[in-house]
Amino acid sequence: MDAFLLGLENIFVPQVLLAIVIGSVGGLTIGAIPGIGPAIAIAILLPATVFLDDLVSLVLLLGVYGSSMYGGAIPAILINTPGTPVNALTTYDGYSMTRRGEAAKALSLAYSASFFGGLFSIIAALCALFIFGPYLRDLGALFGQRDIMMAAILGAVLLIAAHRQSMGIAAMLFGFGFLIAMIGRQTTRKIDRYTFDIEYFYSGFNLIVVIIGIFALSQALNLMVGKDDDPPEARVTGGMLGGFATLAKHKVVTLLSAMYGTMMGIIPGVGEFVAQFFSYSTARALSKEPARFGHGSKEGLIASETANNAVPAAAMIPLLALGVPGEALTAMMMVVFFDAGIKPGPDVFENNPDFLFSLFTALLIINVVVMATLLVSTRFIAKLVHIPNRFLGAFIMILAFVGVYSIRNSLADCIFAVVFGYIGYIFRRLDWPLVPVVLGLVLGSIIIERLAAGAGQVKTAADLINRPVSGTLFVVILLVIGFIIVSSVRNRKDNFSL
Repeated sequence: MDAFLLGLENIFVPQVLLAIVIGSVGGLTIGAIPGIGPAIAIAILLPATVFLDDLVSLVLLLGVYGSSMYGGAIPAILINTPGTPVNALTTYDGYSMTRRGEAAKALSLAYSASFFGGLFSIIAALCALFIFGPYLRDLGALFGQRDIMMAAILGAVLLIAAHRQSMGIAAMLFGFGFLIAMIGRQTTRKIDRYTFDIEYFYSGFNLIVVIIGIFALSQALNLMVGKDDDPPEARVTGGMLGGFATLAKHKVVTLLSAMYGTMMGIIPGVGEFVAQFFSYSTARALSKEPARFGHGSKEGLIASETANNAVPAAAMIPLLALGVPGEALTAMMMVVFFDAGIKPGPDVFENNPDFLFSLFTALLIINVVVMATLLVSTRFIAKLVHIPNRFLGAFIMILAFVGVYSIRNSLADCIFAVVFGYIGYIFRRLDWPLVPVVLGLVLGSIIIERLAAGAGQVKTAADLINRPVSGTLFVVILLVIGFIIVSSVRNRKDNFSL
């Protein structure tokens, strides 16, 4: 309880509250503009976090992360274009409601569902901290260097497994990110890895530079070579408060979707897309009118928006408990933890319990601020969907270069960002996922660091898994790989029989 009260005290200071408001409103705005998305916004903001207080930085990024999906529902419903990738499923039923003249009802329902999903996930996480907090502090004694390394490997396997239709590509891109993480000079043993005697490579690639290049600059290029289509304007008339009444009529679907989002958020590498798929499929199976799904079903819209907004708070749990980011956005947040000298993992429950409560309390306030903002400003935010793509691309590029140069005042960093920007642009044109690259870089750094730190206790390969935690995680890894192989064989048999 003392940690919780101290966490509240940390939140209710002017700088942190201002960061909550800026992050929340900024995330809404970013989500409502098709083509940006929270990953690009966070990538651009990362250089600025170096100059801010640790909690202020994380709260600012959490505000963008937690509110962008609210805003992403606006263009998805009004013009059939998702503001963020995770709002793609919202277009199925939201836009159909708009075509029936029910744009305000669809937006109200999306906001209400998102608010409930976020609230459910945050309360579940806070309850877990209250109930299991004393036991979680003991995890520090159980987790050694090899155990955390094995947890990072499990995160990599789950990430690849989540890309069911393109696991080979995901594995290759993860390996590419891992390779980037290996470049540089290991100071303890004075070993140069893939530096080729190039001075700039000795310190390795700055994580922020790579992220800005892969996400922000690649998307800027993508927008600048595209067309400036002006979508038709959808009129938003009517109140925004009726969504909660609709949620009450479909409480089973709402609750199940929130549970799916929370559970899938906890599993590293899974995230919003899988949560939405399961919740949408379940809602359709339980519905009395399954034929309406994809044609303006309120249950479908509830399932999609509740599940995706339940993920952010839940995704913080593996990051904080194991030091394993679940997806790209939490991976980016690890940069702030590293700069603050805080290593996410079991030790954080012992050393910084108030910090954990501060983060989840901030997420709770963020959802309230976002909901209040949307109720009074949806009609103004909706106009952002008409910003020309090329102008947007040029604006992102300017911000990205300013951010990269401000990190170390280095022209070399700008050149590296351009290189990674072109690489990311090629991946986008090939329709390859960018998340495995970033997670390969982050998880690769963790694996390399932990392996080097625990190398003194490793004499044979079996020593990597001779501890209870690492051995258990290794068994889980084998089970996941076995499940992937069995599923692939079955799918091939089914396709062959057809």
